[in-house]
Amino acid sequence: MTNPNVIFMLIDDMGWKDIACMGSDFYETPNIDKIRDAGMLFTDAYAACPVCSPTRASIMSGKYPARVGVTQFIGGPKHCKLGGEKGRLLSAPYTPQLNLSEKSLATTFKENGYATWHLGKWHLGEREFWPDRHGFDINIGGFKGGHPGGRGHYFVPWDIPTIEPKDDDDYLTDRLGDEAVNLIEQSDGTPFFMNLWFYQVHTPLMAKKDKVKKYEQKRIDMGLDKVEEIIEGDFFPIEHKKTKRMQHRVVQSNPVYAAMIEHLDENVGKVLDALEAKGIADDTIVVFTSDNGGLSSAEGSSTCNAPLHRGKGWMYEGGTREPTLIKWPGVVESNSTTSSVITSPDWYPTLLEACGLPLQPQQHVDGKSFVKVLKGENVDRGSVFWHFPHYGNQGGTPGCSIRKGDWKLIEFFEGQIELYNLKDDISEDNNVATEYPEKAEELLSELQVWQKDVGALYPEPNLDWKPATEEDLRKID
Repeated sequence: MTNPNVIFMLIDDMGWKDIACMGSDFYETPNIDKIRDAGMLFTDAYAACPVCSPTRASIMSGKYPARVGVTQFIGGPKHCKLGGEKGRLLSAPYTPQLNLSEKSLATTFKENGYATWHLGKWHLGEREFWPDRHGFDINIGGFKGGHPGGRGHYFVPWDIPTIEPKDDDDYLTDRLGDEAVNLIEQSDGTPFFMNLWFYQVHTPLMAKKDKVKKYEQKRIDMGLDKVEEIIEGDFFPIEHKKTKRMQHRVVQSNPVYAAMIEHLDENVGKVLDALEAKGIADDTIVVFTSDNGGLSSAEGSSTCNAPLHRGKGWMYEGGTREPTLIKWPGVVESNSTTSSVITSPDWYPTLLEACGLPLQPQQHVDGKSFVKVLKGENVDRGSVFWHFPHYGNQGGTPGCSIRKGDWKLIEFFEGQIELYNLKDDISEDNNVATEYPEKAEELLSELQVWQKDVGALYPEPNLDWKPATEEDLRKID
């Protein structure tokens, strides 16, 4: 099989532990788990950023977000505020689109005879940068926005210019699943690359009443209504919203979020069934992954990523480590697991090599193919880097990081260095930077060399910054 089809399922805001085969006992994902049953589970797969647009740009370009300039979610805030004052740093500028100078993964597939289809969230720029300008023959649901918008959001009426509701009962996730099935059913034997980028499970949390009721009862049956589900943390500074205390979810128990995951799972099942019915399941690579960590500390605190620390918007493992499954019949061993490290830019060369297509080394300069991993080898791709010079909506502060082997170093631009050994401390509880100063210096030096290579931009000091007073804090607490 030299030219298999590819279905790339990218979930929005799904956390590392948000599927059953990764250990969740509250969420139910039997169809998603089938991908693992027939394929490979990655325990150490990473998004290139703890927020969405940079990771999406990285997948499409084969480059780190800092190299393409898309380091913040597009439309995201530029500064943080606490007590009415901007934070001690002024966030770095960022590019608000994936520029057309980047030869996208879809463009390369199209040049090699593939039909190219995008369905769902895009969030990589205004109209001139939408999927049809980046090599996709079909765009169903992709536009500049990061969530459905409109009064109904996931329900009718949503506000997405590239997908019109069929009727008053349309639920966006079901609709995207149906559209994907329709494309599979109508495929004519030409190999296809389907970008199935669901809007689920991003806020607003909205699900069908019967599903929500099911998980409300499950929450009671498991006794989760009798435990502490959310704890209050430090003050949550964010521009253009009222400052308040962060609320960290410490257990998976939100019935609406669980229902949304089940809706997602049902539609993954539709797609897998359509491949079987068409007789092309054995000729199709299926990828399932997420664009950043689960939302755990703000905006309702949808999920819990434990044992990983924090979640979306943070430089810690909970913000970047993702649930990742790959099914490639005849190549990937069923029900297999790998601890090999991969990251978003790696998808570009990996999928090209898997499909027998020529690599584009001038484009995917940061990506490294992990086809050997898929064939059962344990491969060390080398260091992985992150650069997020912004304040996050979820309370995270500007920073950068590097993982090399079991070691991970984080530099927070407000002035702190943290070092963790992930093999011994996956929860990042024990900062050992002072215990291992030589290791910290080694990793920081390598990180800085990489930042120079990609042309990373840094936040500037805010010369007008002053700490919030006790009176300020009382006003917002």
